[in-house]
Formats: sequence, C-alpha cells, structure tokens
Amino acid sequence: MVVRLVNAVVVSKGFPLLSGVDLEIERGSLNVVTGANGAGKTSLLRLLGGLDTLTSGAGEVAGVDLADGELRLLRRRVGWLGHEGSFYADLSVRENLIFAARALERPIEDVQAALERVGLGHRVDTITKQLSAGQRRRLGLAWLLVRRPELWLLDEPYASLDDAGREFFDRLLGDVLAGGATVVVSAHDPLRSSDLSPRTLHMMGGRVEAS
Repeated sequence: MVVRLVNAVVVSKGFPLLSGVDLEIERGSLNVVTGANGAGKTSLLRLLGGLDTLTSGAGEVAGVDLADGELRLLRRRVGWLGHEGSFYADLSVRENLIFAARALERPIEDVQAALERVGLGHRVDTITKQLSAGQRRRLGLAWLLVRRPELWLLDEPYASLDDAGREFFDRLLGDVLAGGATVVVSAHDPLRSSDLSPRTLHMMGGRVEAS
C-alpha cells in the first residue's frame, strides 16, 4: 500500500477539513477523488502530500508515518500539482526547471526532454509570467516528469486545459501509470477517457463516502 489512513482528522483554525477518513491506496493505481466544492478533496491531497498536518487518527504515505512529523521527507517522495504553481514568475521556463532540479538533486539533463514532452519545447526561453494558465499547468507537469515521484497528487489538473490539453493529460497519465507510479486526481466529475480505469473515491463532508 502507498497510502493507509485510519480515522484521519485534519482541523484548521477550529474547522474540520477532514473528519475521519479511512482509506487505502494500492501502488500503481489511478484514483479519482470526486465531490462538490468544500467536500475535502484538496484537503485530502494536501494531507497525502505532507502539506497539512494530521490532527488525530493515523496515517502512512509512501512509507512515512504522518504522525511522526517527518513531512519534509514525505514531500520529497511525492509530486504535487495544485491550482497555483510554485515557480518564479521572472525566470524563464527552462531556468525554473533547472533551479528546481538542482534544489532537489534531480538530473538537469531531463529538463529539456520533459519540456518537449509536455509541449513547451518551443517556449523554454519564455518568462514564466508570460505563460497562459494552461501552459503553467503543463510546466507543472514537466516538473513532475523531472522529479519522477512515486506518488502523483493532482488537484483539478484539467482546469485551464483545452480539449487538446485534456487529451494530452490523459495520455500522460497512462504513461505515468505504466511506469509504476501511483496517481491520485481530484476532480468534480469522473475522468472522460475510456483508456483509463480509475478507482473513484467520492467525498462528502470531509469523509470518503464510497469507493
């Protein structure tokens, strides 16, 4: 198992973001977390990514005990793609990925190949703040390709992507899964691609209601 949560609770400023989640996720699987806004989808992904702290309950992600506080180690093992990228706006596309790769000791030579794969090979010298929202999404995916995390956490990855971008993303998911990674995607609706066979986790009120 890559993920095991038992009665996981996350509280922020007195408000329960997750209110008792029991969940197991197998290695190499594709998991789609659905639910309305405020159901807890992003909070679940943030907990799995080591971005939020477990208030009570128990959990283990990628071999890291969430109760031990070694969240920095966990963040090095997972890849997170949220609504906002964490790139420097005034650096070029290539400079951002090289900076990030050096910071986490990832191969610099993988940067160009990743940018080509996500369709940004012709924009490597473009200043990041000049990219469209969809292109910034692609840049985030390029960084995950360079990082090669064992667990991919993708929060509403279809946002800001056109139909061609969504088709590309589905193909990329298939390749990532074929490589042995585990993927957790949050989405309002199930994935549209018939080539993917995800497990659906529906959230309501900070809990996983069905799977």
